[in-house]
Amino acid sequence: MVDSRIDSSLLDETNLSHVTLNNAKLNKANLNKTNLGEITLSEAASSQVSISRTEETISSAYIHIPFCRRRCFYCDFPISVVGDRPSLTPSPEISTSEAKRSDQKIADYINILCKEIKATPHDLTPSGLSTVFFGGGTPSLLEVEQLGVILQTLEQQFGIQPDAECAMEMDPGTFTLEQLQGYAALGINRASLGTQSFDNESLEACGRVHRVADIYRAIEHIHQVGIKNWSLDLISGLPYLTMEKWERSLHQAIQLQPTHISGYDLTIEPNTAFGKWYKPGASPLPTDDATADMYRMAQQLLMEAGYRHYEISNYAKPGYECRHNRVYWSNQPYYGFGLGAASYIKQQRFVRPRTRQAYAEWVNHWVTDGATSLTYDCEPTDREEQLLDTLMLGLRLAEGLSLEQLIQQFDEATVLSILKMLKPFQKQGWVDVDTCSTPQSQPVVDLEFSSSPVLPSGHIRLTDPEGFLFSNVVLSSLFEQIDS
Repeated sequence: MVDSRIDSSLLDETNLSHVTLNNAKLNKANLNKTNLGEITLSEAASSQVSISRTEETISSAYIHIPFCRRRCFYCDFPISVVGDRPSLTPSPEISTSEAKRSDQKIADYINILCKEIKATPHDLTPSGLSTVFFGGGTPSLLEVEQLGVILQTLEQQFGIQPDAECAMEMDPGTFTLEQLQGYAALGINRASLGTQSFDNESLEACGRVHRVADIYRAIEHIHQVGIKNWSLDLISGLPYLTMEKWERSLHQAIQLQPTHISGYDLTIEPNTAFGKWYKPGASPLPTDDATADMYRMAQQLLMEAGYRHYEISNYAKPGYECRHNRVYWSNQPYYGFGLGAASYIKQQRFVRPRTRQAYAEWVNHWVTDGATSLTYDCEPTDREEQLLDTLMLGLRLAEGLSLEQLIQQFDEATVLSILKMLKPFQKQGWVDVDTCSTPQSQPVVDLEFSSSPVLPSGHIRLTDPEGFLFSNVVLSSLFEQIDS
């Protein structure tokens, strides 16, 4: 089943504002990325678009913190390596001058990041932000005071709602109890822990700095601080990973009772260490069939443990789905701040420069020129692109897509065409179409999916787990037919 299963490489918890869509023509390696900044914007001729007043409102913001102690072997995210922090890893090998350079690098970045935030009009956020997500990189390398500066800037520019979800990615071994207490005091109420594995050999094989003991220490800190909403990530498909090791990691994760678990399948990116060392599906990587079985095992064990498989790579206890990431999957607008981050505003996706220097030059261009708002050079997404984006993102969710909403956003003929395209996959058991009828309702389209007419109240969704596993096949077929 080579090239048929899901090709997920969301190696950080779904930072869709970290990826843009390339004219909706996505290859299979990107169809299952929940990180909307990894797929670049088209470099075709573009029109200049400014953020200005519109009926659209935005209530979510992603903030990219690019700093890491080292680059993991699978990572192709836009990051900046700063090494170990002396406060976390006392060592004579860490010189004072090196530490000062790293601290200055982070301080300079925060200054330019806050410049961008301040230069962004607040017209589109009349009620304040309802979700804030700090992704990276490793945001937990920030000092409490540095995080406070960013949050204060967001509060002053947009406002943050009292019940907002303020989430932060954290790596085991990068924060102390006092540090986490400071984060929580500033308003961080959701922690996303980059666990990846409960096997030290697997952690070492993929270039992670932390070890299993660091994971348990980090979780102890989370409990001591009283953060109830916390998630951990696991990666399948790692070098030398066996079914037995994967099952042990799943059981250990379940025993710790996080409110949310993300399970991602490793994708070998070309410009990474793994891309140079390994060929997908070849030893020491698990075979495609093995990683598909790992996906099925995770689905079975996590659902039996009371987690709802609400998104292709994510499981949650009732009431603990990630509110911020749901904005992405619902194809709703959001701000993105920081290098490599992407915004989706007024149906236009824009990705920022991926290096610190280029990003700083881009921000300073507008600030020093006295611009009243940041201006993006990008093409607005057309109707076809909006349709493809909606399908790609919405079919990641367990509930799928509402036929009624699709008809409202597009039209009946378009929805009829999509349903006909999906008919072969329904016969294979990968797509489910539910319908309902009432005496007061009139059929919108009449298909052979069932004996009942398809009505606006129905949904289309991928089945779990097989439809999710073969999502690339389904989406690739849809994209090819819609684009033709």
